[in-house]
Amino acid sequence: MTHSFQVVDVTVGGGELFLIAGPCVIESEIHALKMAQAIASVAREKKLPYIFKASYDKANRTSIRSFRGPGLEEGLRILRKVRETAKVPVLTDVHQAADVLSVAEAVDVLQIPAFLCRQTDLLVAAGKSRRAVNIKKGQFVSPWDMRHAVEKVRGAGGERVFLTERGASFGYNNLVVDMRSLAIMRQFAPVVFDATHSVQLPSAGAANGDGSGVQSGGQPEFIPLLARAAVAAGVDGVFVEVHDAPGQAKSDGANALDLKLLPEVLDQLIAVHNAVTKRGKLA
Repeated sequence: MTHSFQVVDVTVGGGELFLIAGPCVIESEIHALKMAQAIASVAREKKLPYIFKASYDKANRTSIRSFRGPGLEEGLRILRKVRETAKVPVLTDVHQAADVLSVAEAVDVLQIPAFLCRQTDLLVAAGKSRRAVNIKKGQFVSPWDMRHAVEKVRGAGGERVFLTERGASFGYNNLVVDMRSLAIMRQFAPVVFDATHSVQLPSAGAANGDGSGVQSGGQPEFIPLLARAAVAAGVDGVFVEVHDAPGQAKSDGANALDLKLLPEVLDQLIAVHNAVTKRGKLA
């Protein structure tokens, strides 16, 4: 059973499809504002509720040399600017319980990264913040075990919580999506499908067969296919990392959706959602 709630003007779990999108990491204030306004414009045209996403710190990059973002203080300043300028709700990752209160003052949704989805102190702190909380399912966690993560947030007072599927580990450098997980997790909370991390090839982008890969690869050509399947399965929202120049992105460009492809992809998702809603969701 889903629990419907509001994030500003976006209804989560109420039967209306919504979009979470933006660059993986804040590359600059100018770029973040440009992406937020461009995506918001497309979403408005498609009449699709929209939440902007970007990270101020990518704390789990493969290599110590990888770009992590502007950091907490500068990143939150930029996210506040995006929120005020683009007039959209904002979501970002939080990695430490000690940062939760600062982050909660700047954004509308706290996102718990997949690798931290079992971290009790972080989940409890997020729940106490009273902000909406998006918990990304770890690649190593079964969908039914995500019930416990939801209970940690709700037990701390956070009633507005949803889950995001981003694929499960399959071997060393691949992820697969079990579409059954979407229906299973939707028994606990609204569910979003992450269409871009699900096509990631972890640490495979520069691998030489000897473990020397320093960045992740990806198969972005499968983003529309998996997103359509997830919408048909009855998800509440779709998460897509979008970039205007994926080849130049400072993080996760290999699995990002090119901004120019976003309108067509959204048209497909809306058509599938309307068809499924018209006939009644199977999940």
